[in-house]
Amino acid sequence: MTSDEIAALFTRSSGDYVFARWSRPIVPVVFGTDDATLATVKGAVEAVVTLAGHKMAETDPEQGANLMIFFFREWRELLDVPDLDRLVEGLEGRVARLEAEGANQYRHFRFEETGAIRACIAFIRMDDSLQEMPAETIALSLAAQVVLLWSDTAFREQSPLALVRETVVFRPDIGGLIRAAYDPVMPDAAQDPSHAMRLAARMA
Repeated sequence: MTSDEIAALFTRSSGDYVFARWSRPIVPVVFGTDDATLATVKGAVEAVVTLAGHKMAETDPEQGANLMIFFFREWRELLDVPDLDRLVEGLEGRVARLEAEGANQYRHFRFEETGAIRACIAFIRMDDSLQEMPAETIALSLAAQVVLLWSDTAFREQSPLALVRETVVFRPDIGGLIRAAYDPVMPDAAQDPSHAMRLAARMA
């Protein structure tokens, strides 16, 4: 990938370059699914964490879990989840907006003082299109999109996944970029587009 292609993946629709990765181990918890899908989702998170050379843990000493994943059928269901409005500010208004847009996914990130990702709350509304997709595909796509703070436009036209001999995997360029982003010499957060040039150098 060129530095311009990388920069586009972290340049928001506002025009700002914003990059962040996790500094603390990732501790996932999944709500609203059966045991089989739970294992699939956690396996996908473990796969992307291994790819990044990062870590998972059984618990976060400050938060318990720091990657919370919710599966549901209608956005309004979130308003009945106890204390969720304390984790996601302006939840009711956000739910109304997501309903109006017909969205089926949303990710809410919280950050450390350094700018690194502190926590992520991922919402997946199982609409007709998602119900037709294999659980493995949904889980891998989700894992790829929570391991870094991508642009809000990053995967609108092309998925972070690829199909190789009927097996869904991370796209090689996205996998390489995730590995480069977690290189120990790279910062946990960046807002200067020159950061994309450093990522490109590590991928090369």
